[in-house]
Amino acid sequence: MTAAPRPRLAAVRHRSWPWCRRCSGIALDLGSARTRAWTSGRRMILDVPTVTFPGSGATYPIQRGTIVDTPGTARMLDRLLCHRLPRFGRPLLILTTPVLGGIAYRAEARAAVEILRPRTVLTVTTARAVAVAADADLAHPLLVVDIGAHLTEVTLLADGAVTDARCTALGTSDLDSLTPPARITEAVVTMVTGMLDQDHTSQTLDALRRGVLLAGGGALRPDITYHLTDRLRAPVQPVPAPHTAAVRGAATLLQAAHAHPSTRGMVKGTTDATHHG
Repeated sequence: MTAAPRPRLAAVRHRSWPWCRRCSGIALDLGSARTRAWTSGRRMILDVPTVTFPGSGATYPIQRGTIVDTPGTARMLDRLLCHRLPRFGRPLLILTTPVLGGIAYRAEARAAVEILRPRTVLTVTTARAVAVAADADLAHPLLVVDIGAHLTEVTLLADGAVTDARCTALGTSDLDSLTPPARITEAVVTMVTGMLDQDHTSQTLDALRRGVLLAGGGALRPDITYHLTDRLRAPVQPVPAPHTAAVRGAATLLQAAHAHPSTRGMVKGTTDATHHG
């Protein structure tokens, strides 16, 4: 007597957000001035000041792209996001990081986001997240300039990976009657020039000829865009909604990671979202 063949179980389709109810996710961009987050099940981006209130006054836990108060950052995330998550769920979380933040930044950020009880934390550089949001062609070298409130970054991407990067602790919040927009423009030109001088390939020059992708709050200022175009002698293209480009790109990568088989049942840890992007 032969045993009857066991019926094959149909594969369970992993539905996309916001229709997937089995898991939750967060895309998070921790800026010095603004914190932006996208959560699964919601179609809007949370965009609030990066501030916490430990006592009678306000404090700023992230300064010039550095987390200076990890417990304060955790308290801020608890106040902003914990009530938006399923009570017993453990979210998949993707976090943007400054391109030169390094291991120290990721360690502090990882400690802060523990308050959200993530099952997995993925990281992606802000520049790559911006490129994803702009649907840029990553098969060719790309220059990304991100002018934030307190930090300006210039990044060269080749095949989607960072090959060179510069930053300066200067942003739109520093502009006043004594600090004109030209100071940011000149800082960007100096960084790009340094990249050209040290590049023994043609990648930086090729990227410059193809045009600069401009993000951050500085991209909302036509004077900065105009002066950058003039000084770099290259096209400068602001991304759509440049101030939220990083978190939107992170959300796109998060949704791709959510559908990727390798993230299902993944143990808690930290990895790079570019593995899934």
